[in-house]
Amino acid sequence: MTTSFSELGLSAQLVSALTAAGFTTPTPIQAKAIPPQLERRDIMGIAQTGSGKTAAFGLPILAGLAALGGRANPMTTRALILAPTRELAVQIDEVLHKLAGAKLSTVLVLGGASRGGQIQKIARGVDVVIATPGRLKDLVDDRKLKLTETRWLVLDEADRMLDMGFINAVKEIAKAIGPRRQTAMFSATMAPEIAELAKGLLNDPVRVEANPAAQTVGTIDQRVILAGSKEKRGVLNKLLEDESLSRVIIFSRTKHGADRVAKNLAIDGHEAAAIHGNKSNNARQAALKGFANGSVRILVATDIAARGIDVQNITHVINFELPDDPENYVHRIGRTARNGASGFAITLCDGTERGKLRDVERLIRKTLPVTGELKGNGGEVIDAAQVRAQRQPPRPQAPRPDGQRKHANAGRHFSGAKKAAIVDGRKRGHGEGHAAAAPANGQPQRGNAQQVRGGVGKGSNVSQNGGAAPTIPGWWEKPTGQGTPAPKQRWNKKQKDAGRQRRSDSERAAG
Repeated sequence: MTTSFSELGLSAQLVSALTAAGFTTPTPIQAKAIPPQLERRDIMGIAQTGSGKTAAFGLPILAGLAALGGRANPMTTRALILAPTRELAVQIDEVLHKLAGAKLSTVLVLGGASRGGQIQKIARGVDVVIATPGRLKDLVDDRKLKLTETRWLVLDEADRMLDMGFINAVKEIAKAIGPRRQTAMFSATMAPEIAELAKGLLNDPVRVEANPAAQTVGTIDQRVILAGSKEKRGVLNKLLEDESLSRVIIFSRTKHGADRVAKNLAIDGHEAAAIHGNKSNNARQAALKGFANGSVRILVATDIAARGIDVQNITHVINFELPDDPENYVHRIGRTARNGASGFAITLCDGTERGKLRDVERLIRKTLPVTGELKGNGGEVIDAAQVRAQRQPPRPQAPRPDGQRKHANAGRHFSGAKKAAIVDGRKRGHGEGHAAAAPANGQPQRGNAQQVRGGVGKGSNVSQNGGAAPTIPGWWEKPTGQGTPAPKQRWNKKQKDAGRQRRSDSERAAG
């Protein structure tokens, strides 16, 4: 591992400035991402918030600007950094000035700020523009900013931009810059959508990754409460009765889920606000400000929207739903127990999430204490002990002695023509799928054997009235209880027309 910035290929002047600013040792993402960028390579960086990625893309830009010398032409920028939120853009600007000092000219192009002031600064030419995609695209469309001389493009937290619906704007901005640019893209995850975006924007990129080890802080008290999906609201309200939950983040998997939880909390008398990609910038700012100053006790968030939130003294993290990706569990609960403080992480788990709970425990290599109970489909109680037992992977089933499937017709699929033939055979009383044989009195009786779609039932192949059960029941038939008449057959238009044609043929033959 590289132990100094001088080993990365940075100039002595830049290394001296880093030392003066208190930066002596590069972080893993900096050590991996800086050298290929100094060689003019595109990069795809996978790194979390707080990993030092701003310097990872900022230092190569500063080195390139120093090599260029001079000033940018009017209405142009040499480097463009896109961020999903105003807060992140401001943080990037602060870090760049800390690294380069006052000699670096930057402009923040953000929604909610004075557009006229931004245009005035850009008119003189600027080294770096740090912007949110929406406002920047407005300036480009209005010809207040030319991107034809932009050499560096950075997309920070691309996964959040995707979540917030900025990707089309990002693509149009990249197209306006042209193919000669050098591009760096950073994301906390490498979802398929991010990989597809990278494929379209990056040219033969070097992939660098420096995710932290999947471990949780030892000072976090982690617990799991079993609760059905309809019971979680009541359990959550019960938890929030405890006043020690003074500053709480509740995580939901989806934007709509976050809104629903926040709405229910407000109805139940709690001060809560939601933050996610569909919220406007003003709404996000208001929620974060209220949560930071204590006027809002509870912040409901999605995984992506919560990245970059730096609020101290969060006492509890509650997982209203387990995340699809177990690594997100680690990121979620890391919001509490910072700077040596203690914290609590409580997860509400319903019956459909037991597999996700098992995935989390495998990742963190720890068995979490479980309390509460669930109810199965039949109303039976599934207690904590059963959940623990079900965390072990199921043993493979032994093969059947005869090597046959459990059901004679299991796994068989029939085309529309085949189904029509089966129906026709049932109506004519012969062929595949024939009806039960008539008893001695000559009166046909309905079979009582239970039938399931696409195969025979679990019971005997012979109905209790002595008639042979259909080998292949009609696909419209549902399981019937013992002694219950079979449901009325339903015929589609094609089958009805076929039946009318047969009757017409019979009438002509009889005539």
